[in-house]
Amino acid sequence: MSALSERLPATCQLILEGIEHELHTGVQLYISLQGEVIADGGMGEARPGVPMTADTLNLWLSAGKPLTAMAMARLWEQGDLQMDDRVSRFIPEFGSKGKEPITILHLLNHTAGFRPVDTGWPDVSWEESIRRICEAPLEENWQIGKTAGYHVSSSWFILGEILQRIKGQPYTQLMRELILEPLDMTHSWLGMPADVYQREQAQIAYVYQREKGEMQLTDLHDAAHCITPSPGGNARGPIRELGRFYECLLNQGTPLFEPQTVDTMIDRQREGEFDLTLQHKVDYGLGFIVNSNRYGAGTVP
Repeated sequence: MSALSERLPATCQLILEGIEHELHTGVQLYISLQGEVIADGGMGEARPGVPMTADTLNLWLSAGKPLTAMAMARLWEQGDLQMDDRVSRFIPEFGSKGKEPITILHLLNHTAGFRPVDTGWPDVSWEESIRRICEAPLEENWQIGKTAGYHVSSSWFILGEILQRIKGQPYTQLMRELILEPLDMTHSWLGMPADVYQREQAQIAYVYQREKGEMQLTDLHDAAHCITPSPGGNARGPIRELGRFYECLLNQGTPLFEPQTVDTMIDRQREGEFDLTLQHKVDYGLGFIVNSNRYGAGTVP
């Protein structure tokens, strides 16, 4: 019996039943309570014939969005930006076609209004993705700061570009310096270097999606999706390292942020608004969905 199943037998039984019924192929689990690690391990397979372990590199999808949000918060603390700064202060070419009034705050609380842009990721360069977003118009009938709609990808590229233009370094390098390395998230990446991908390829878990009731393998584990950065969706690493990030926030920012910064980022900045993307009410902080089951379990993304 593994340490995980000894500590959490009922949970592990549910995971095994899910594998048996083809709900998933494996699970990586990390739990801590007030600084004490309760669970850190894996069950099932990361890819066919390869066990899921505590060290497997899993894709975090939107659970990684707050990493970029808190990188912006670090620059806010340092005085490099204000949340009510217009995006065009840092990216002048963005300020066109109705997008001129959009601020960093609007990007972070999903009220900016340029959701449907095809960024081309991962098949085009970062620069081309930014060009496409900057040339896109404001959505029709969108009231900036009032209309609410989850931006899956487009706004997160713009946040990453703001980081780059302020600091003059690539987004991937900045994320390591601002967030990952200070929190000892050294095996996590928001865009892997090619040599790291080659070295760690066998540790990268497959990602499946369900089509017509069947699990279908995606290509999200391939080189392009692992190497090419997408600030809103391709962070990956062992789940314990993502846990360290959220532990930092639960600990009022120690050792990386001021307590008032954390409070501002996770306080409800948008409350009771119907989200046009998710099609139900969602409360937002700055880069965070807050208390996602407040409006019922069926509304949890």
